[in-house]
Amino acid sequence: MSTTNATVLPPEPAPPEVIHNCPSCSHWLPEGTLACPDCQTLTYGVHLAEIARSAQELEQEQKWVEARERWRSALAWLPEETQQAASVRQHIAQIDARLKAADDQKTKWTKRLGPFAPIALFLLKIKSLLFLVFKLKFLLSLVAFFGIYWVLFGWKFAAGFLACLFIHEMGHYVAVRRRGLKAELPVFLPMMGAYVRWYGQGVSLEDLASISLAGPLYGLFAVFACYGFFLSTHAPIFMVLVYVGAWVNFLNLFPLLGLDGAQATYALSRLQRGLVATTCVVLFALSITNGEVFGPTTLWIFLIVGLGMAWRAFGPEPEKPSTRTFLYFQALVLILGVIVYRTQFAGMVAPGR
Repeated sequence: MSTTNATVLPPEPAPPEVIHNCPSCSHWLPEGTLACPDCQTLTYGVHLAEIARSAQELEQEQKWVEARERWRSALAWLPEETQQAASVRQHIAQIDARLKAADDQKTKWTKRLGPFAPIALFLLKIKSLLFLVFKLKFLLSLVAFFGIYWVLFGWKFAAGFLACLFIHEMGHYVAVRRRGLKAELPVFLPMMGAYVRWYGQGVSLEDLASISLAGPLYGLFAVFACYGFFLSTHAPIFMVLVYVGAWVNFLNLFPLLGLDGAQATYALSRLQRGLVATTCVVLFALSITNGEVFGPTTLWIFLIVGLGMAWRAFGPEPEKPSTRTFLYFQALVLILGVIVYRTQFAGMVAPGR
């Protein structure tokens, strides 16, 4: 199973539309009025609350420079003589004092070290080297993943399955990088799957869905590649990989538990979720042979994903559902579902060693 692990920094609130009526007493206000002359209500109080919330979130992330700039942006929407503006300026001064104290501490230790400063610099480089080693978790997890599956199913299946999963994860990675966001290389968890950790700011629901569904899409390309290898070599292992790859990628469309489908579902309306759920149920019904629900051809994975989507159909929906995401999601369900159905018996073949 695969997930995309996102650390999303609070986005800067978009500038509000010009307000000509006081939010409290409806008094008409000329453009640029920051406080009602009658009731003293702040004209852009809602926008100021959003700025304050995002600035506080940045402080919680220890992003003091960014938080300071966020607080400064609030001053443009506050009358200069108000108590609120004075409080914001005081808070900015506190952040400046914190940053200055950190710089002074660094300077003080540099003076104290004196001739030992080069040694401290060397130790800092060692720390950076250790940090780099920890960044090699991608390579270490990949080797561990391959080793475990080699022991269980042989090196051919281990190599093929790892390649398919790697392509799936690179789908997430490429989708994140294409949007100018920071992403780490995938980390593989034996017997569990893999994930890509990425960092975003102000990502729309449609972009979040595209990043999430890019994994199953690239996974589908990997399935097609395995089928091409099968046609060229007639080696049964490639047909096994076709089935396993399609099955894993279809399972990742499950809209709960932090899987890829869960992130993509946020961009869908209740009706769109219901249509995807219906498609899954229809696929499940088609897999039943001769009315035997518990027969050898019945694919319960279709029903599992369908029920998960039906459950999400009763949850909150976005203000502007994405038709593109719906078509994207529906196409993956149909194509991967058909491949799983047509190759299900290949998955019963023992992987070759």
